[in-house]
Amino acid sequence: MNPEEVKYIVIHCSATRSNMQYTAFQLDRDHRKRGFRMAGYHYYITRAGEIEPMRSLRSEGAHVRGYNHCSIGVCYEGGLLPDGTPADTRTREQKVALRGLVSYLRERFPQALVVGHRDLSPDLNGNGIVESHEWLKVCPCFDAFAEYLKPQK
Repeated sequence: MNPEEVKYIVIHCSATRSNMQYTAFQLDRDHRKRGFRMAGYHYYITRAGEIEPMRSLRSEGAHVRGYNHCSIGVCYEGGLLPDGTPADTRTREQKVALRGLVSYLRERFPQALVVGHRDLSPDLNGNGIVESHEWLKVCPCFDAFAEYLKPQK
């Protein structure tokens, strides 16, 4: 992808339970089973804070319909409590890794907004704001836009 075309850095969760491991290999396998040629995200962050490259930044992602051509997809392992309830389950290591990766991506794509998958849901009532009742998914289970709005000190 051309850097000038990247408008969004989209944060996702894998929507997997926080008490079960979900590896980059499993993610890739599951996306292939759904018909993708590889995992749809550009990066995957494990609970241990390991950043796994999944797709080249030159390749269009397959992570948010209608925005793949102008976005970079980053997914963290988790997003569900052990009972399946959506929640911000990021570990301390994931938060550190995610902040570092977002910082790196912002340097490469300075015009890109950092948003959560849910923030790209359609504005159903046309008021210019995607409100929680309009989200197609709660992913990434935290407010990515607010969290990455200003640089961390």
